[in-house]
Amino acid sequence: MDNTRLVRIALVTLLALGCFLILQPFIAAILFAAIVCVATWPLYAWLLGRLGNRPAAAAALSTLLLMLVVLVPMVFLAASLADTVPALVDKLRLFVQHASVAPPEWLVRVPLVGEQLDAYWRSLLDNRDELSKLLGQFFDPARRLLFRIVALAGEGLLQLALVLFIVFFFYRDGPTLARRLAETSRQLGGELGGQMLALAQGTVMGVMIGIVGTAAAQALVALAGFLVAGVPGALLLAAATFFLSMIPIGPPLIWGGAAFWLYDQGQTGWAIFMVAYGIAVISSVDNFVKPLLISRSASLPILLIALGVFGGVLAFGFIGIFLGPVLLALGHVLVAHWTRAREGQEEDAAT
Repeated sequence: MDNTRLVRIALVTLLALGCFLILQPFIAAILFAAIVCVATWPLYAWLLGRLGNRPAAAAALSTLLLMLVVLVPMVFLAASLADTVPALVDKLRLFVQHASVAPPEWLVRVPLVGEQLDAYWRSLLDNRDELSKLLGQFFDPARRLLFRIVALAGEGLLQLALVLFIVFFFYRDGPTLARRLAETSRQLGGELGGQMLALAQGTVMGVMIGIVGTAAAQALVALAGFLVAGVPGALLLAAATFFLSMIPIGPPLIWGGAAFWLYDQGQTGWAIFMVAYGIAVISSVDNFVKPLLISRSASLPILLIALGVFGGVLAFGFIGIFLGPVLLALGHVLVAHWTRAREGQEEDAAT
């Protein structure tokens, strides 16, 4: 290998490394923008036909619609959290400082440990310092969690704005980007590369339809329950249900908080209704709608989606709620397809 070729390889390597370092802060946003673009491409194609095949106009209108559906509710949700959480933290602090709630009568009747729990509870009431210390152990983690939720909402707002900015250019230049991606996949992987690219598109569509469709269904039924029970801020709570429905314990945090508010206002009957409605309707939607929607396009383990949500949030922040499950599901399907293809080639070679 001559010196000229070595210099060329070094320059290309340095260029690739430089491009990666520049784009590294935006990789998550670029990936999620690509996923959103693939999942909503039928809408863009429909608008493109109605607007006389003008890509820039269709891309702008599609992006505007996504802003109205996703970004605007997120703005109100983040603003509401920023106003509500400090007041909630102050209320928790007052509860910790002045808590003196007697144990419920049914506690002593709990088998085996009821009497001990009742006696321990009453001993805490007699010792104010020990009770405050015990409750303080729960207050600090709760306070940090609440403020972390506010920070995550603000971070998600900025990430979504960046994603929608990138989506506009993906819409506008989509056909050109798709041709280059298809050509690259064929050069790298031959026929199998083209098959995996098509499989990736189907997987992205299936997972996004399953996740977003389930979130929308839970948000709609939650909105109906909040309106019937007379919970204030029903639209904002429904928006919070939409975003948190990707997390298994997300919706109970919303309807459980609504039930607690109703109970605190003296509306015990409506609080019981909210709990029953949340368990029987809101949280049950996930058990029926998500498997149905995902199975129409891709057969994926629900555990994979749950791990993708938590891992995605840790790795990418708010948009990891959507990005994590899609990436894990995509990797799962592509590896399975590649393995089957290799086994088929080995069987053909053996025969």
